[in-house]
Amino acid sequence: MPTTPMTETKETEAPTAGATTGRAAGGTTATTAEDVLLIDLQDARPQTDRQRPLPSVPDLERWASEALAVGLAAELAAGLAAARRTVPKPAELTIRIVGEEESAGLNRCYRDRTGATNILSFPFELPPGLDALDPQAAALGSLLGDLIICAPVLQREAHEQDKTETAHWAHLVVHGVLHLLGFDHLTAAEASAMEALEIRILGALGFPSPYEVIDDVHDERRRI
Repeated sequence: MPTTPMTETKETEAPTAGATTGRAAGGTTATTAEDVLLIDLQDARPQTDRQRPLPSVPDLERWASEALAVGLAAELAAGLAAARRTVPKPAELTIRIVGEEESAGLNRCYRDRTGATNILSFPFELPPGLDALDPQAAALGSLLGDLIICAPVLQREAHEQDKTETAHWAHLVVHGVLHLLGFDHLTAAEASAMEALEIRILGALGFPSPYEVIDDVHDERRRI
């Protein structure tokens, strides 16, 4: 696992937004989510938290791939330095599903905050002493990073916000991938831009806006 959460590291060639939907044009072969991104799913939940099933790997790949495509296209459109990166396809992403104890420990260690949180994003960082131009670094170029999702917190939030767990899973995956690309919500302007991207991505995936209820104690702006 990388040592620093939510820092931008990698160079990526942007796939075309919408390329993960499987549509083909002009007789060309449709691009699938697996062509764009592969997910290593780690179920580290305690046995007591395993009553509910997790999303399937194909669903996770579809959600994350759409976020990757749209996020990179947004970086290119904005002329951000981060967009001048080159990530080989397929990119690789680890999603680790944990219980509240592990989430709280990571949240305390990396963010100096108390208690479990819904998601933590750890962009990939090159090992110390390895330069980005080093040939060995090229072999690591497809690694996006790690997302740590706390299943009990996610399930609780979905109930409190009156949404399906599937919709909340999709939102947290999309949110986390955007963090891995360098998007953040520390300022009002950053939050507005990131939320607009999330709404756009989730809409393309068939989900409603996760930010429809505002100024509520369970508004996601207060959580993520």
